[in-house]
Amino acid sequence: MTDAFFTCRKNVLLAKSPSTQIEGVFAATRRRSVPEEQEALLQQWLEEGVENLSACESVPAVRKVSVTLTSDWLEGSELLMTSLSDLNTSPEVTRCADQQLSELNALASSELQDHAVSELARLPAEETVTAGGSAPWAAVVPQTDHQTAGCAGINVEVLNDDPAVLAWSLACDAETVPPVLPARPIQDAVPFYPVPTDVPYHEILWRDWEDLSVQPCVLEQVSKTTSLFEFRVMSYNILAQDLVEQGLDLYVHCHPDILNWNYRLPNLLQEIQHWDPDVLCLQEVQENHYWEQLEPTFKEMGFACFYKRRTGTKTDGCAVCYKHSRFQLISLSPIEYFRPGLDVLNRDNVGLVLLLQPVLPEGVGLKAVSPLCVANTHVLFNPRRGDIKLAQVALLLAEIDKIARTTEGSYYPVILCGDLNSVPDSPLYKFIRNGELSYHGMPAWKVSGQEDFSQQLYSRKLLAPLWPSSLGVTDKCQYVTLCQPKKLGRREYSRDFLLQFRFCDVACERPPQLVLLEGVTDAKPARKHSAVTAVPKRHNSLSFLVNVCRCSGVIQHGLNLTSVYSHFLPQRGRPEVTTMPMGLGATVDYIFYSAEPVENKAGRRLYKDGALKLLGRLSLLSEDVLLMANGLPNPFCSSDHLCLLASFGLEISSL
Repeated sequence: MTDAFFTCRKNVLLAKSPSTQIEGVFAATRRRSVPEEQEALLQQWLEEGVENLSACESVPAVRKVSVTLTSDWLEGSELLMTSLSDLNTSPEVTRCADQQLSELNALASSELQDHAVSELARLPAEETVTAGGSAPWAAVVPQTDHQTAGCAGINVEVLNDDPAVLAWSLACDAETVPPVLPARPIQDAVPFYPVPTDVPYHEILWRDWEDLSVQPCVLEQVSKTTSLFEFRVMSYNILAQDLVEQGLDLYVHCHPDILNWNYRLPNLLQEIQHWDPDVLCLQEVQENHYWEQLEPTFKEMGFACFYKRRTGTKTDGCAVCYKHSRFQLISLSPIEYFRPGLDVLNRDNVGLVLLLQPVLPEGVGLKAVSPLCVANTHVLFNPRRGDIKLAQVALLLAEIDKIARTTEGSYYPVILCGDLNSVPDSPLYKFIRNGELSYHGMPAWKVSGQEDFSQQLYSRKLLAPLWPSSLGVTDKCQYVTLCQPKKLGRREYSRDFLLQFRFCDVACERPPQLVLLEGVTDAKPARKHSAVTAVPKRHNSLSFLVNVCRCSGVIQHGLNLTSVYSHFLPQRGRPEVTTMPMGLGATVDYIFYSAEPVENKAGRRLYKDGALKLLGRLSLLSEDVLLMANGLPNPFCSSDHLCLLASFGLEISSL
């Protein structure tokens, strides 16, 4: 019975609440050995009347333990987020035997529920003290009579639910609890099964830190005399609250309380604070939450913050934050993908591109480190509009090309984060990674690979050119105004080269600036003849050739980007997952970084680390693991996406 009670107490501690640490009636036992602590707790429990335990006393007892207990064990999310130095050590957790658990459930049952509720309402408010040094959002507001009365209305059956939800439900103000979500049947949805209360969440959602700096390929590239400027980058779609309330059907598997922003915010902040990134890229950041809560908190954590709200009537956007003790801002460029009058760019998504200068510690001497370009975006979700996704990514790459380009024509190291709403090995993913995509005639739904619409009678197809020349972006994802002028000798093209475009519609159009010569350029060629006959041998119209080339249906970029993650878990033999829409796991979130291409194999470009080196990453989870935890969000993961975290090193060179 002692072990059963102690395990129950421990499981309650795993419950996530807005407070990261709560001092209560058992705080004095924190440094006792485990047997002594068990005896003391059991003795106190017996002295309070366990021998005469009735239904009216059992409910307050459970409530008291749920809200006020604390011990040496870390709370649930802290168990998930052990510091990097201790990631190889997994906490030992005592599990409750079936017989012991049934005894506890019997003690918690009540035949006089009405009397129990009245006793609970009369219970005095617990005195809570915030731990020293804890974050301001971690403080627990002392319960008032109003709060206790509000909690008294909770049905006793809630005790059989998730302990994490129960702990927060009893501690939060009744006015902040949202109404119960409507349980609507959803077709083709994967059923969720709540995690058993005797299985701690941290055991299910444990994420390992993968140290890549010890790999031979990295050790070969970093000599003993090479110093690195090390930093961490996090990308996180934190799920805007407005989007939760607009799409409640997507979260019918969640307890209503864990969808409350007052519950989710402390979880998200604690997770970010624990992993302590130097650069933070967030998506789905609600504007009022950013200005009122997130930005002030991030500034207290030492971040400089920049935010870009989506255009139109959308209330969320993207944010990029960096620690001003590690980086200084060189330039900032917000991007709006919406272009009036262009069907391929008629959505309200946005992005941010920053150029940062790393700050070297004092005493390093005459050393220098390259600037770093950081980009963050959230691409359109609609699986059927791959043409829009591709155009948005092309605009982002053009902006990166402008910001990261050096005076010599090369590029500073680039890190691209975001929710791209595209799966690995999709055409859009391959375009970013391989630097080239032939899109002409491709079904629009195929670009992102999210869903298969091949059975539909009508399917939108991508046609060349994907966007008009008036956009000012070339098919190499560069701004026309920034392209270096070609040498005059390169404007002369052979007949064989021009014959490649003889079936192109643009080749049949007479350039307006072409000099009119009777019998030479005054006739429009028929389509059945070679379209090149209308082009004089000495015609040097650059705009004509640009239009002809844009009809080839191929887009390119020269940034040489590869993914931090491999998108597969070899130890489990399953794909990695970053989100769980409707119970179906998928990878749509990425961190890309600059690398040096080695070779191409079967159309796939291989890379090795260059000046920017990948030193480590936080492992992702598989779909079956997240299903065991009832999907996303859950009491510990307060977004419908997992965070991505990577450690990098920039070479420090001598001046």
